[in-house]
Amino acid sequence: MASIGNAALLASVPQLTTPVRIAIVKTAWNAAITNELEAGAKRVFAAAGISDVHTYTVPGAVEVPYMVHQLANSAYDYADAYIAFACVIKGDTPHFDYVCQSITQGITQLNITLPSPVIYGVLTVLTDEQAQERIGGKHGHKGEEAAITALQMIAAKRALER
Repeated sequence: MASIGNAALLASVPQLTTPVRIAIVKTAWNAAITNELEAGAKRVFAAAGISDVHTYTVPGAVEVPYMVHQLANSAYDYADAYIAFACVIKGDTPHFDYVCQSITQGITQLNITLPSPVIYGVLTVLTDEQAQERIGGKHGHKGEEAAITALQMIAAKRALER
């Protein structure tokens, strides 16, 4: 689970009393990383008693905001929160900056236009080793953190709606 630095975050999971539906959109690219991000999120949701979690896989990071937008605007698939999981590893990729900027701007735009929060669970790293450090290594588990953030945002939104 999370590192020592994330213990306080894990302790701050709100207990939601009404049903919660979560949509996870993740990339097929760098699947070993995004699958573990998803697994970490699902562990947090299971511990919180939330089972209505649906995962949608898209080819790459640039497609993530599009899929979240489509889900949010579909009549049958509204979610209380969306989590965007991707892993962009620079390596020798010449378009690293473009891809990082594209997904970041897309998710930011969704967050100010959609009624439900879109959680940024995107790793932008230089190496696979750095990505590994963020899925249970010395930098905690970003999948778990994204799930906790989603629950906190749902709780905050519901408090405003009262």
